[in-house]
Amino acid sequence: MATATDFAPLAGAVVKGLGGPDNIRSFTHCATRLRFKVKDASLVDSAAVEGTEGVLALMAAGGQQQVVIGNDVPFAYVAVQDVAGMRAKGTKDSEDSDETDAADDDTSGESKNLFNRFIDLISALFTPIVMVLAGIAIGKAFLQMGLQFGWLAENSGTAVVFNATFDGVFYFLPLFLAVTAAKRFRMNTFVALAVVTPLVHPGIVELAATEGATAFGLSFPSMSYSSSVIPAIVAVWVASYVEHWFNKILPGAVRSFLTPLLVVVVMVPLTLFTIGPATTWISTQIASGVTSLYNAVPWLAGAILGGFWEVFVMFGLHWGFVPVFINDLGVNGYEPLLAPILAAVMAQAAATAAVAIWSRSAARKKVAGPAAFSGIVAGVTEPAIYGVNLPLKMPFYMGIAGGIVGGLIAGLSDTAANSFIFPALLALPAYTEVGNFVLLLIGTAVATVIAFVGTAVTLRRAEPEVEAPAGAPPEIAAAAPAPVAAEGDAGRATPVSVPTAQATDHPVVVAPVSGTVVPLEQVDDKVFASGSMGAGTAIEPSDGRIVAPVSGELIAVQKSGHAYGLRSDDGVEVLVHVGIDTVMMKGEGFTVDVTRGQHVAAGEQLGTVDLAEVAANNHPATTIVVVTNSRKLGAVIPTATGEVAAGAAVLDVEK
Repeated sequence: MATATDFAPLAGAVVKGLGGPDNIRSFTHCATRLRFKVKDASLVDSAAVEGTEGVLALMAAGGQQQVVIGNDVPFAYVAVQDVAGMRAKGTKDSEDSDETDAADDDTSGESKNLFNRFIDLISALFTPIVMVLAGIAIGKAFLQMGLQFGWLAENSGTAVVFNATFDGVFYFLPLFLAVTAAKRFRMNTFVALAVVTPLVHPGIVELAATEGATAFGLSFPSMSYSSSVIPAIVAVWVASYVEHWFNKILPGAVRSFLTPLLVVVVMVPLTLFTIGPATTWISTQIASGVTSLYNAVPWLAGAILGGFWEVFVMFGLHWGFVPVFINDLGVNGYEPLLAPILAAVMAQAAATAAVAIWSRSAARKKVAGPAAFSGIVAGVTEPAIYGVNLPLKMPFYMGIAGGIVGGLIAGLSDTAANSFIFPALLALPAYTEVGNFVLLLIGTAVATVIAFVGTAVTLRRAEPEVEAPAGAPPEIAAAAPAPVAAEGDAGRATPVSVPTAQATDHPVVVAPVSGTVVPLEQVDDKVFASGSMGAGTAIEPSDGRIVAPVSGELIAVQKSGHAYGLRSDDGVEVLVHVGIDTVMMKGEGFTVDVTRGQHVAAGEQLGTVDLAEVAANNHPATTIVVVTNSRKLGAVIPTATGEVAAGAAVLDVEK
């Protein structure tokens, strides 16, 4: 795999050709291009930039100098950041971040959206694993049901095995996050795992539980990192910079094994003695403050805890409450703080249920349904938060609103749980012995209604409308041939036969959108028109549904929704680019239903585009589909003309 180091000469030459760092206001990248804003276009040496090895073309468009790199553009972007004086000018912090077109030397917007950027980061890290969490959480819900109703003895070997089965993923959550964070922060996945694994190692767990334990002459922090979120993410983020630095300074002969060693030696103690304790200290202070407030003003503390419990969960700060819960149960035999948390949990689950019912995205419905079930039944809300509510934001806010009102009522009820439970539907019997149980139910119901109705009402603003052709099925089967039209003598569309994946020995690329086929050379973008990005075709879309052109893995998904990269099961790499310069829209009018690394079938929906919105922004909606590794393959032959339906074959690839 290419690395940033490999692109250092290219980055230096490009920056120099654009007039040097002082002539560059800002830069970002999209699916295939580095996009620079320069102060003085007359200082740009176009010939020098285009003559740089690795640069396919240079275009001046949209007020930008667009340096076409191809599929390796994320690595080139990182290398440009490392050019002296350039890092502060970059407006995109990772290959998966939202594409932005920041104003010249204006960082106010970046600061203003810091919280949203953090939410997007957390969501992106959990997206690849959210369905696993949701599925396992359902199993946990059924296990809790079996224990609650006495179908399974709590101390039996069967219960232990099932508990390990359904708790293991959550216990070792830091390791899962290490994998996704490594991809996000562009570091070696296995080095990231090596950094995070000690957090849940039995030896470290035992040392943390030992009173007076020391390490490196320092008192060892007494805390557990199982199921934690923030420590693992921050550790990998810092480790990515440490790894990059060691890769730069170490000789190539020893870099491959010394870098992992040195990164781990530096990061593990740093994480155990600084990152982890800082998070734990903050959570402990919050827990102590809420407990004191609850003793003085129960309804106010209930509102705060009900409203912000899931925020605490998001930041991993909820673990600070666990010692409080255990202590109160041991001393008093009951825990009042678990009452408003019930409202918080049910509110977020209800918001997710609303998404499952009312969302226009089939892919989002598939996530929301199981996530809502696990939250309502078992009190496991991570799939709901990270997979559904946070990405859409409004459902998360509606869950907070419901939790505030429900938590306030729960605080007035003086209800308490008589055992350490996951607040959920199955845990209701634990609340019946202390306080006004009926009032607690009323508070929980109010929280649920507010979150559900609020989400249903605001969902149209939270997610853009999905356009689909009239009568179109939710998915187009990859194997099904679709009619393609060719221009007849009278100018009418005449159906013609098009080869499908089953009718030819060659790989077939299908249309990502429905519309009118346009020869690639006629596209109003000289890079695509010239074939620099690969051979292919283009389509003027007639509706906004975007589908996979091949069956295979998504190797690139722009969160702006305008571009997707796929590698087919038989090795054909395909780029789908929706519109010309639509990166400038910053995702407005686009929805994305898939994630990088996901395997999709040809014809499966990738996302949508609002064609009216594209037109309103004065961008051509021409959708380009090219085989980016066509030079390594045989001929790429366009097979369709005229009108074509999404999912119909448009390219025949000879390998």
